[in-house]
Amino acid sequence: MIEVLVVDDDTRVARVNAAYVEKVPGFHVAGEAHNAAEALRQVELLPRLDLVLMDHYLPDETGLSVVQEMRRRGHQTDVIMVTAARDVSTVQAAMRHGALQYLVKPFAFAGLRAKLEAYADLRRTLDGGGEAEQAEVDRIFGALSAPSEPDLPKGHSPTTAELVRQALMNAQGPLSAQEIAERTGVSRQTAQRYLKLLERTGRARLTLKYGDAGRPEHRYVWATRA
Repeated sequence: MIEVLVVDDDTRVARVNAAYVEKVPGFHVAGEAHNAAEALRQVELLPRLDLVLMDHYLPDETGLSVVQEMRRRGHQTDVIMVTAARDVSTVQAAMRHGALQYLVKPFAFAGLRAKLEAYADLRRTLDGGGEAEQAEVDRIFGALSAPSEPDLPKGHSPTTAELVRQALMNAQGPLSAQEIAERTGVSRQTAQRYLKLLERTGRARLTLKYGDAGRPEHRYVWATRA
């Protein structure tokens, strides 16, 4: 599990963001903080911490000052800024202080989920260790530039889209439309329609399985696993 500290001065927003994090497979909220002092205290006390979702506007200090102090104390915990601060100088400062990503408020669950999934993919890539060729370096640097969740075309159900997405994400390998249909309870035709949408928007990739005869079977894999 990826352990996350949620920092936001608004307790209600912090709870909402924490609930969002808990909905993403593989992530767990280790704690919440509502000011800079509390955030630094949690960073020191939590037995394990992988990622901080950091608000910038805190009542006692800025989020960036917290990040600076974390680095001064030797904490290399990853940081994603989650804030209403939109000025370019703040964004630039966040980059210079080592923030991996910057998510501007307000945002929907899909926006945060995309960032977290991209972060999880980055960790999987880095955990492999070893040396990296240029293609691998490009993949590492581009891992957090995952496309945002697409708007659904007319006639598509968000509930069905989520079922198909979850089935594909949780699979250990490529799945056919029939296998997706069996796992989600939708028809094969419906599964095929949503899989094609995910492929068009870059969330899934198509692979082909060739048999002894006839046309190859279309199988789909979640993009971060391809």
